[in-house]
Amino acid sequence: MEERRSVTDSEWKIMELLWQEESMTMPQITKALARETGWSKYTVISLLKRMCQKGSAAVIPGTSPMAYRALIPRGEAVLSETRQVVRKVFGGRSALLISQLVEQNDLTDEEIDDLMHLLEEHRK
Repeated sequence: MEERRSVTDSEWKIMELLWQEESMTMPQITKALARETGWSKYTVISLLKRMCQKGSAAVIPGTSPMAYRALIPRGEAVLSETRQVVRKVFGGRSALLISQLVEQNDLTDEEIDDLMHLLEEHRK
């Protein structure tokens, strides 16, 4: 994913809805996020406009009221965000991210087992 299409924290909230529902109108998005964010419809309109300009979302042609959909697959956005964190915070070293999680006791036994399995599969 290109940097121009990176997703801000605010945009991520909208993207989660669009990934879940496939398409939503501005009023639906505003209502769905009202309790969590307190955003007005004008805030949602501004975010949607910016997301469309960046190419992360788009208006579905012929919809009335206008419905929006995500243009970036969730997996692509997650990968981009993960790479960005690893590059920015850990100097591009993924092992430092994992080390930080382990040292902070942020991993459950199940997560450790999953991680061990992934690492063993990756080594093969």
